[in-house]
Amino acid sequence: MTAGSHGDVAPFTGLGHGLALAGHDVTLVTHARFASMAATAGIGFHALPVDSHAELRSPQGRALHDSATGAGKLLKLVSMARRAVAEMADELLRAAQSSEVLLLSGSLGPIGHTIAEGLGLASMGVYLQPLSTTREFPPPVVGTRSCGTMGNRLAGRAVSAALERIFADTARDLRSRLGLPPTSSRAARHARERQNWPIHHGFSPLVVPRPRDWRTGLSISGYWWPHVPPRPLPPQLTDFLAAGPPPVFVGLGSATVPDPERLSNAIVHALRRAGLRGVIQRGWGGLHAEDHDMLTIDEVPHSTLFPKMAAVVHHAGAGTTAAGLRAGIPAIPVPIQFDAAFWSTRLTSLGVAPAPLPLRRISSAALTDALVKVTTDPSYRRRANDLAGRIRAEDGTQPVVAAVNRIAGG
Repeated sequence: MTAGSHGDVAPFTGLGHGLALAGHDVTLVTHARFASMAATAGIGFHALPVDSHAELRSPQGRALHDSATGAGKLLKLVSMARRAVAEMADELLRAAQSSEVLLLSGSLGPIGHTIAEGLGLASMGVYLQPLSTTREFPPPVVGTRSCGTMGNRLAGRAVSAALERIFADTARDLRSRLGLPPTSSRAARHARERQNWPIHHGFSPLVVPRPRDWRTGLSISGYWWPHVPPRPLPPQLTDFLAAGPPPVFVGLGSATVPDPERLSNAIVHALRRAGLRGVIQRGWGGLHAEDHDMLTIDEVPHSTLFPKMAAVVHHAGAGTTAAGLRAGIPAIPVPIQFDAAFWSTRLTSLGVAPAPLPLRRISSAALTDALVKVTTDPSYRRRANDLAGRIRAEDGTQPVVAAVNRIAGG
C-alpha cells in the first residue's frame, strides 16, 4: 500500500515483482493512474480514488511552492493529506480484506497498521525515507540542516506529531468501525515502537548508514529498483544521442513549478553557456526545450537513459537520486521540497555532486558553474562510478522477501 507521486510507487513494482517470483500473490494498492506499472511488473492492482497528479496541480497543491520553509510546506501538506487519507480509507480497507500481509509505505504506515490490527493481519513498513527519529540527522521531510544531536531528536518528534495529524481522524473512525478500543495517534505510534514493529527501508546503507540510535526492528535493506522490462529508447531520442557528445539530463519528476517557461529558458541558457547538450524531461512541471542541441522527452526509464548521460540535474526525489547513483554519473541536485534537501545533502557528502542549488533561488549563472564543475572535474564521475558498482552489488529485495516468507511460514 502506497500513496503519492510516481517516485512513491515505482520502487514497489520491483519489490512486488521480487515477492511474486518468490511465490507470493502480490497486489499493489495505490492511485489508479499507476495501474499500468503493476501490470508491467506482473502483479495485481487495487486502485485508490485520489489522483495525486491532480492534487499537486490544484490551487492547494500549487500553494506548497509559496512556503519558503520546510515547516510551512509540511503544515500545508498535512492539510491536503488529511482529506486524501479520508477519501482513500474505504478502498484501503477493502483491499486489506482480501490480503494476509500488509506491506505499508511511509505515506500510509499508521493508517495501514490500524487496518491490519483491526483485521488481525500481519504487517510491516516498507519505507523509502528514514522517517524514524534520530540524533544523527534532522527529519528528512522538512529539509532543514542539522540542529545538533538533541535538536535533531526534538525536530523529529515535532514532525512525527505533525504527521500524526494526517491520520488521526480517519484512524479514529476506522478503529470504531473495526471494533478496536479508542486511542490517540501518538499512543498508537508508541505502541508500534514498543512492539518493535518492523520497518524495512528501501535505500542503500552506503548512502544512508543505519543510525546508531534506531530501535530494534528498523533495518536498511538496500534499494528496490523499479521493475522495467528492457525496451529500446524512442527513435528520436536515440538519434539525438548519436548526434553528439553525451548530453545532460534535466528533470523535476513529479514536482510542479510556478513558471515552467521561465525555468526552461534558464536551464537552456545554462546548458549552452557550459557548452553542453540537454535532454529535458517534461515531467509534471511542464519543462520543455526544442532545438538542435536540446530535446524534450516524456517518461523514459531512468535505468536505460541515465548511463548515457554526462550528468543529471534533478529535484533530488528519492527515486531519481537512486537512479542517478545506480548509473554512476555525477548529479546537480536542485531540491524543491520535503525530503529533497536530505537526499541533496547525501549526494554532496558522497562526493558525487556539488553543493545543492535550491530551485526556489536558482540562477542561470549558478547552474552554469555547477554544470562546468561536474562535467570537467573527473573526481565526481570517478566517485560516482565507484559507488554505483557497490550499490548494484546489493539486493534490497531479498531481506523483505525473507521477512514475508517467515510470516507465511509462521
